[in-house]
Amino acid sequence: MVSIPIDAITSRFGDRFNNIRSTSLTTRFANLKPVSEFLDIKRLSKPANFGEVQSRVNYNLSYFSSNYAVVFVMLSIYSLLTNPLLLFVIIFMTGGFYGIGKLEGRDLDLGFQRFNTSQLYTGMLIVGVPLGIWASPLSTVLWLIGATGVTVFGHAALLDKPIENAFSEEAV
Repeated sequence: MVSIPIDAITSRFGDRFNNIRSTSLTTRFANLKPVSEFLDIKRLSKPANFGEVQSRVNYNLSYFSSNYAVVFVMLSIYSLLTNPLLLFVIIFMTGGFYGIGKLEGRDLDLGFQRFNTSQLYTGMLIVGVPLGIWASPLSTVLWLIGATGVTVFGHAALLDKPIENAFSEEAV
């Protein structure tokens, strides 16, 4: 059996993801930068070397992290709207489980037939799993990861740091 040390992989990211997990949604979106600053065409330039790419990405990922979270949410909404079957399956399964939960263990009596909660959950799975597989959630998630990665890292690599920050890192 092969054991993968997760700490060795995640430690390369530093505390960046710990900070994201520990902040609330209101705090996260309170740090949004203005669109004019986020999409400042005058600061777009080709980086000279890979060191500059790393420097820009490190700076922009922390500075625009809330804006990148909004980009991820917008791409998520877009991916669901362009895959209506997946959106239907998510709404159907969520609504079905919510409705079964509202029964609080009682049987569902339709007048001509009685269903217990076990039968209702089984029926939900019999209908939902094949529909869910047909809706191709894996390809949607992979597209979302790729589109977000290209958008976020492309923006972070091409957007130059502000002039006041560019000289603060140079050794004198």
